[in-house]
Amino acid sequence: MKDRKKEIKTSYSILGSGFSGIYDSMVTYSSLPGRVMNRMIWGFNKDTNAEWIREALSPVPSGFHGSLLEVPVGTGVITMPLYCRLPDARITCLDYSEDMMKNASERAETMGIRNISFVQGDAGNLPFEDEAFDIVLSLNGFHAFPDKEAAYQETYRVLKKGGIFCGCFYVEGQMKRTDFVCRHLFVPKGSFTPPFETALSLKRRLENMYGTVRFRTIHSEGIFCCRKEG
Repeated sequence: MKDRKKEIKTSYSILGSGFSGIYDSMVTYSSLPGRVMNRMIWGFNKDTNAEWIREALSPVPSGFHGSLLEVPVGTGVITMPLYCRLPDARITCLDYSEDMMKNASERAETMGIRNISFVQGDAGNLPFEDEAFDIVLSLNGFHAFPDKEAAYQETYRVLKKGGIFCGCFYVEGQMKRTDFVCRHLFVPKGSFTPPFETALSLKRRLENMYGTVRFRTIHSEGIFCCRKEG
């Protein structure tokens, strides 16, 4: 397991040090190379890309002033614009990759976000007390975690009763070309780690853990919003 975690960190350090610009432009659909990669791998156009971001972030209410954990934060390219509009929230961002987190921290500083802290750590062993957060947000992380079972349990543990677990990540079996790229490119590079959920297995898992679950897919993105029973 330690060797596998090292592979994950190494893969994301490549993104943080040399590929983060293309990565950011791909997930935000904001440059020609990013748009081409997004279309080829994920099958998104401008509208569907905007839709998955909007859907994944929609459970975080306007004016939210509670405690929020984002795991993993990545480069923060999707969430920092949201956090700019939440000046009264208590935001904690965790990532295993120090390089990715450095990008997110610099982005937060540039955007003037002060109510935020950054923690280097493992999603499978979160360094927080039980029921510490009102919202746990996870965007495109679970397909990379080497110990997914531990990550599911840990995100549940640190969420308050009545709190929201929300986000999105890759699910297999929705688009053949996405599955092919993930299996033959992302897995060998170590940035994606099998086994992967299918839409059905993820929906069932979340329903078994949480009281209320809203789930949908947009192409190969499984998007969810779950409420922990109080």
